[in-house]
Amino acid sequence: MFDRRLVEYFDWGLLGLVLLIGGLGLVMLYSAEAAGVNVMKSVLFKKQMIWFCIGTAAMVMAFIFNYKTLDRWGVVFYVVSIALLVCVLFLGKYVGGSKRWLVMGPITIQPSELVKIGVIIALSQYYSKRVKIKGFTLRELVVPMIITLIPFMLIVKQPDLGTALIVALIAASMTIFVKIERRSLIFIVSACVATILPVWMFLLKGYQQQRILTFLDPDRDPLGTGYHIIQSKIAIGSGMIFGKGFLKGTQNALSFLPEQHTDFILSVLAEEWGFVGTGLTLVLYMFLIVWGLNIAHGCRDTFGTIISFGVTAMIFWQVFINAGMVMGLMPVVGVPLPLISYGGSSVVTTLMGTGILMNVSMRRFIIE
Repeated sequence: MFDRRLVEYFDWGLLGLVLLIGGLGLVMLYSAEAAGVNVMKSVLFKKQMIWFCIGTAAMVMAFIFNYKTLDRWGVVFYVVSIALLVCVLFLGKYVGGSKRWLVMGPITIQPSELVKIGVIIALSQYYSKRVKIKGFTLRELVVPMIITLIPFMLIVKQPDLGTALIVALIAASMTIFVKIERRSLIFIVSACVATILPVWMFLLKGYQQQRILTFLDPDRDPLGTGYHIIQSKIAIGSGMIFGKGFLKGTQNALSFLPEQHTDFILSVLAEEWGFVGTGLTLVLYMFLIVWGLNIAHGCRDTFGTIISFGVTAMIFWQVFINAGMVMGLMPVVGVPLPLISYGGSSVVTTLMGTGILMNVSMRRFIIE
């Protein structure tokens, strides 16, 4: 029987906030595609609208059932997402030197985006059954490390360092949230520091090393790897306080700004809407993140609390890294801005995660 309390507790504020950010993303993508050309040729804008509709359907599917069902079926979702990553290695489509996409009939998906949700659910399932006051020991963290390491290595193999970094940060955030025993934490931090040099020498590709070096000194290669950061800074700076106006960004219209519809769409926004518009956009993201943390705080169920925090961490790290990247405060690692950057898999994943937040929010006061 349908519980009327679900309607009473439905989080209309979160829905409105997500649709507002998504609408802003469609407007900015329209600008990134249409500035300086015939507006009727904007193909990516139309595709993004279709993906946003698909993502909205995924969001609805994510909140119509009780989120506690994920506690039983989460492993299945994780295994399927890992299987898709393995398929990418053998059947994936090469684009720009990376094999990240899987063609499934008329659509092309990026499994590395979907695996974020799989990792969040799997870790929430593990931690919720073992959480304790003293924190997790190193032995108890072996399983979470394996859960994280499998998709991490498969994504690095593509190669896609940015998404792999997001998966690692999500897992680290969730692990710190549920608490780690002090000795175990010291050991993990020391081990991470000790692996920096081996990772640099043997794991990172040459172009990835170059991106980090360019981040430290963009002028070392202004027409090569430093071009993205330099042009992004010019676009952001030229927007000044109130921007040049919608469809009037010169860096965007003259195609000086690379990847203006994906990783650097925030630079387009900054050039056209200035500091005020960019600030308001980041405030919207701040509201979304705080909203998610509030849902996690108010949930009476451990699994619901952890999974809500995990989804919120996913959104936070993507916003944090993308904003830092376009401003030259972080290396260029190819992380999209949630709901604003072009990318079907990214939009669907973010809206699916938001649906899980709504699911927890509308059921967090109901004791079964």
